[in-house]
Amino acid sequence: MDKRKIVQLISAIVYNADFRGFFKGTVSKSYGKNVCVPGLNCYSCPGAVSSCPLGALQNYISSGKFPFFVTGFLLLAGVLLGRTVCGFLCPFGLVQELLEKCGCGLKRLLKIQPYDKKKGTVLSEISRKATLFKYTVLLVPVTILPLFLFYKNGYSLPFFCAWLCPAGTLEAGIPLVLANEAIRESVTAVFTCKVLLLTGFVVWAFFVYRPFCRYVCPLGAVYSFFNKIALAGVTVDGKKCIDCGKCTAFCKMDVRAVNDRECIRCGDCIPVCPVGAISFAAFGKEMKKL
Repeated sequence: MDKRKIVQLISAIVYNADFRGFFKGTVSKSYGKNVCVPGLNCYSCPGAVSSCPLGALQNYISSGKFPFFVTGFLLLAGVLLGRTVCGFLCPFGLVQELLEKCGCGLKRLLKIQPYDKKKGTVLSEISRKATLFKYTVLLVPVTILPLFLFYKNGYSLPFFCAWLCPAGTLEAGIPLVLANEAIRESVTAVFTCKVLLLTGFVVWAFFVYRPFCRYVCPLGAVYSFFNKIALAGVTVDGKKCIDCGKCTAFCKMDVRAVNDRECIRCGDCIPVCPVGAISFAAFGKEMKKL
């Protein structure tokens, strides 16, 4: 297991360190839920020790309050890390990567060439344009719908979390239903639809690298705004770079340049750079390679 995977695994464990909830089938009541973790991790996960910034954002909006704290947290995480959060600190990103690893053997067996490896083709360009959909998700189900319902009815709900989020279904819905008989008996068609949606993403992830992150995740959309200015992550030495394009040709994301909006700053491009122009850096100083 490479070092990045270890960091991802540790962050997933730390995010969900209240293991008692998994056995009791209850939502953790950790005092840490007054603050957020940077990655996508469901508040209702039985082991969650803190809040998901996306869920917290929607809860503020759906109650008609301006999300001062969450906005400040996202600004801080964005300025410090950008989409480095996606590459290192998101449990659902790790799940998708592991699924893609499992699917590699199947792709080889079926002799399938991943479309996202064919940069410059029509399919690749369609894929790149499709990544813009996550900004629509951020704007509509995460922001506009909860706010509209609040002003219309006087109450609302975190629409994306309640109806769509596959990470919430995996981390919270399924564990709670399996461990808690009362919840299991109250399952509705909404939960069934969410399980089907999760199943779709799971199957998709066998064939495509991190599809939820690329096309749907509104939290990734937020962090993408900071990729160019984030203080820690991957950096390119312009004096060394020879514009050979190997970094983007190798990348499994829909990246057109290191640190563009789709770059999760994972560092997988570092070893393929022929002139050593790419490295991890923090606050302007090069770090030891992971």
